Amino acid sequence: MTRKALTGVKAEVVVCRACPRLVAWREQVAREKVARFADQEYWGRPVPGFGDPNARVLILGLAPAAHGGNRTGRIFTGDRSGDFLYASLHRCGFANQPTSISREDGLRLTGAYVSAVNRCAPPGNKPTPQERDACLPFLEREIAALQELRGIVALGAFAWDGALRALAALGYPAKPKPRFGHGAEAAVGPYAVIGCFHPSQQNTFTGKLTPSMLDDVMRRARSLAARPVPEGAASGARASREPGSTRTPRSRA
Repeated sequence: MTRKALTGVKAEVVVCRACPRLVAWREQVAREKVARFADQEYWGRPVPGFGDPNARVLILGLAPAAHGGNRTGRIFTGDRSGDFLYASLHRCGFANQPTSISREDGLRLTGAYVSAVNRCAPPGNKPTPQERDACLPFLEREIAALQELRGIVALGAFAWDGALRALAALGYPAKPKPRFGHGAEAAVGPYAVIGCFHPSQQNTFTGKLTPSMLDDVMRRARSLAARPVPEGAASGARASREPGSTRTPRSRA
């Protein structure tokens, strides 16, 4: 059921046209390209999640990069943020190789799944609240489908907020709302949500996020995800996990 449910989400993600501004931008970027990728065919569509259907850890980003995931069709693939992230996943035993270049590069994840709050590359890397809300049902369905999932690593404040919103929609509201911070942890139902600075070039080039800092978060996520679920903690979203009960993306056409 897990693999079939995730396949269904992916099939809906890649054809979504719910947000006109994002559709126009992602397709404009795919047409105009940049000089260094002028000879490549861009994906130019929403980017689905990627990884192990039996993952116990979900790594959640903001949205695909205009010339990264929007070009390659795989989240955190073909850009500097992805280079930094997947190198860490390899060091921490989640990935079979330290690089993520294309959908055909042989990368495999074990115990981890990578996704984003928004599936289309947004102008200025800033989705609107309405665009975020239109996309959240995809994340909710992924979380519900990942039946072994126990830990969520939120890469940045936007992902932290998106994760908490998705969990609340699944029946696990976090009140009061936990504050984001690097290394922050929040127990939300059966899940451990862990904050991490986003591996953007702004953060990695300035040393705000170092490889060892990211590795520490990933190892902590693996440790927390291996713990048994506290008795009664998984009961809140039982109805949300039933087939057909999850929400569909809200159209803004």
